[in-house]
Amino acid sequence: MRSSQVYERGLASLIVALGIGFAAVPTAFAEPDDGAAAPGPAAGPMPVPVATTDDHGVPAVTACSTFANALDSASTFYGDFADSIEGVDRPDYGDPAISTTNTSGRTALRDAAASAMNAAGIPGLSPDIANPIRSWSFGATKLLLKMGLHRGGQSLNDTATQLNNDATNAQMACAAAGTHA
Repeated sequence: MRSSQVYERGLASLIVALGIGFAAVPTAFAEPDDGAAAPGPAAGPMPVPVATTDDHGVPAVTACSTFANALDSASTFYGDFADSIEGVDRPDYGDPAISTTNTSGRTALRDAAASAMNAAGIPGLSPDIANPIRSWSFGATKLLLKMGLHRGGQSLNDTATQLNNDATNAQMACAAAGTHA
């Protein structure tokens, strides 16, 4: 299948999914239908206590620990998938073993990418740590999309190599901050 056909099918699927999503959105009316007076202004948002600390290492420790857990999970499940397609340029995604490890690998990557992105957004975290973690999260998302589109071995290898480089950069940033990932 040519890549343009894959993109066309993906775009068509996206349009259908958005159409279904928008069809389920409830409608809103500008005027109340019962003739009642409009209610007064709503109460403002409740203040939320913000945890503060004088130790700038706390966000780094939290983010790096969260990233380390995400990295462990993703590497385990993606590793199972990589083992199942090792040495094959065009994996047979119809094979039950490959299909199962593909699904579990994508799920782990999706969860890890979300966890890493949350870690990168921790308030007070240095951009020196947040940026490589965020880059890893984007790379993990790219890899899981390629797995979902049943891409070939070299495409997956190239993306996994970049993901490993991003992980190393994040780990080095965590180490420079005095913690580990």
